[in-house]
Amino acid sequence: MEITSRVVVFDASDPEPEAAFWAALLGGTVQHEEEDWWSVTVGDEEPVCVQLAPDHQPPQWPHGLPQQVHLDLVVPQIGPAHEEALALGATLLKAADTGAEHGFQVYADPAGHPFCLCW
Repeated sequence: MEITSRVVVFDASDPEPEAAFWAALLGGTVQHEEEDWWSVTVGDEEPVCVQLAPDHQPPQWPHGLPQQVHLDLVVPQIGPAHEEALALGATLLKAADTGAEHGFQVYADPAGHPFCLCW
């Protein structure tokens, strides 16, 4: 599968201060171009993003609520990437309109960890 970029995505009920924290820590800036999405850029890279998750509860790992981070994998074409992910053991959790110019589908790895294939 050809992957053009990888992004760690933090869920947050209040994404703006979360994005500002990561931008400051990593020496970058925050881009907010979508209602529920904040991108942290450092130079030409986008090492982390923050997604609005209104019901997010902070993890209390290692002795409470589990960690809540997922990986976004950007692919040039969703069709072949989807088929390969399923063949490798992924489970589709949330389908999207694969005919759209941009979008994402949510999957789980064999252990149940969520990730997204984005295009």
